[in-house]
Amino acid sequence: MRQPSITSFDRRAVLRLGATSVLTLGLSSVLAACGRKSETAPDSGAAAEGSLPWAVGGKWRNDIDRQRDKYRHPIETLEFFEIKPRDTVIDMWPGAGYMTDILAPYLARGKGQYVAALIENEATAPEAATLTGEYRRRFTADTKLYGELAFSAFGPQTTALADAESADSLLFLLVLHDWMAAGLAEKAFADAFAALKPGGILGIEQHRADVGNAQDPAATNGYVQEPFVKQLAAEAGFEFLEASEINANPKDNKAHPFGVWTLPPYRLTSPRGEPPNPDFDGTLYESIGESDRMTLKFRKPA
Repeated sequence: MRQPSITSFDRRAVLRLGATSVLTLGLSSVLAACGRKSETAPDSGAAAEGSLPWAVGGKWRNDIDRQRDKYRHPIETLEFFEIKPRDTVIDMWPGAGYMTDILAPYLARGKGQYVAALIENEATAPEAATLTGEYRRRFTADTKLYGELAFSAFGPQTTALADAESADSLLFLLVLHDWMAAGLAEKAFADAFAALKPGGILGIEQHRADVGNAQDPAATNGYVQEPFVKQLAAEAGFEFLEASEINANPKDNKAHPFGVWTLPPYRLTSPRGEPPNPDFDGTLYESIGESDRMTLKFRKPA
């Protein structure tokens, strides 16, 4: 029997039912992982302090996040998005902080600025408040490591992610399907466009649906077609620059009983919101690994 081991949460449900209800997946597992440091982490001192390899190899990162690196390729992904040490980077809905643990120390050493755009309405959603509260406590407790993080919010009622044209880079990392389910995808692109400087980069990593059938507008299974993402970006005014196969996974056929959440790191054994199914055999999905993902780079025209 395999119980779910969740390292993220169901952000899609944050805005369901008028933005007042949150369903978290294994929240206790998320919060426990936040403080767990690796006993076998490579010495980040082997890389130059302040470099991306140094940040990825940092012993402050927890074991669960480190195990995900083989699927998320953080060094290659951030280099592809052209993020520089002195940049101001907005990370929208950063979850439990997988990328924060890497980007915040990297930017702090380079005199850049990491901005976490958290979930809106946390005060009316206790589970989200717990997660974002833990996130804030964790990443503000050690300013020597993480620097002085800035905080913003995104949701149906937010007006701006940041001052107009203040960010060098902006990241949508495995969150676009959540916004599609909530009817916020167009707003996310528009807000990103307003926050970026002319010439600024929008980086997107997203579970990738096969092209052919009509795109489910709510992305019910968590997968989104690449042409649809490009269309949303173009409608907001972005120029498409390049796609990368850094995070591709040809083993993922997208045919999973509980959508993308059947795969690691979520490992659902029953539909979301239902108790785990002790008879569900997840061996096949474990062998697939994390989802097949598109990695796309866009630019706000200068």
